[in-house]
Amino acid sequence: MSGQRTVITAVTTPFQPDGDLDLAAARQLYRFAGQHTGQLLVGGTTGEFPALTIDERMSLLDAALEVAGAEGVIAHVGTADAHNAAQLTRASVRAGARRLAALTPYYLPATPEELHAYFGAVRDAAGDAEIFAYLFPERTGLEVSPELCAELAAAHGLAGVKLSGAASRRVREHVAAAPEGFEVYSGNDRELGGVLAAGGEGTVSGCSAALPEPFLELAEAIRTGRDTGEVQQRVDRVVAALGPSIGRIKCAQRLRGLPAGESRMTVADPDAETESLIKDLVAENAR
Repeated sequence: MSGQRTVITAVTTPFQPDGDLDLAAARQLYRFAGQHTGQLLVGGTTGEFPALTIDERMSLLDAALEVAGAEGVIAHVGTADAHNAAQLTRASVRAGARRLAALTPYYLPATPEELHAYFGAVRDAAGDAEIFAYLFPERTGLEVSPELCAELAAAHGLAGVKLSGAASRRVREHVAAAPEGFEVYSGNDRELGGVLAAGGEGTVSGCSAALPEPFLELAEAIRTGRDTGEVQQRVDRVVAALGPSIGRIKCAQRLRGLPAGESRMTVADPDAETESLIKDLVAENAR
């Protein structure tokens, strides 16, 4: 499905048993995603970005750009503060990234004025690269209303937004409030049909890092007006089994022969019953 942007894969990050980054395995995972969705969000939540150094984030971005090119990669440049976000943004643009996603500041609360300063710093560092805001209130402790998001978009030339967690339930409101041409993506990969019906562009899917096939089939069925019942049921089963769990996504990757690697963060492996269910899903969906 070359050229599609309806399903973007939030790629995982493989680590060696001693905790070191496994770049060779990352390249294999990126090639897999590139051959399926062709769209990679690198160094996001599914990629365990809080456990990565800036140098490691850049190494992963270099590998992704090598595999998928600038049009197939969104580089996550969000950090807890504007200074480091701007540094990472400048480095990402120098490396060749043209599409960036910036999680809002986290840990300490941010006022609207501080959000403007943060996205202003990212915009200054990004030049003419596209910037997507990344809203995840459960992880950042920060609620950003559709109206404030639209204000940030207009002030700083944001290209769109990725909505995760509770924010993903407000796709229609963000679409209604946003300036013309603003792209709204949801991190709820089960709800592609609802996202598109609400005027959104698509989903950013962690589950597609292991099982992209049903998500792409659903996107194609919606695009061509075919009945979506059977493939939606498969999507529902995959999301119920894998999401949101990095450990379960990596389990599915291993079961289909991909080099999932270990995790640095507190990521649990699935129990035997869940692993058996995931094995059945891999057999059903992997092509």
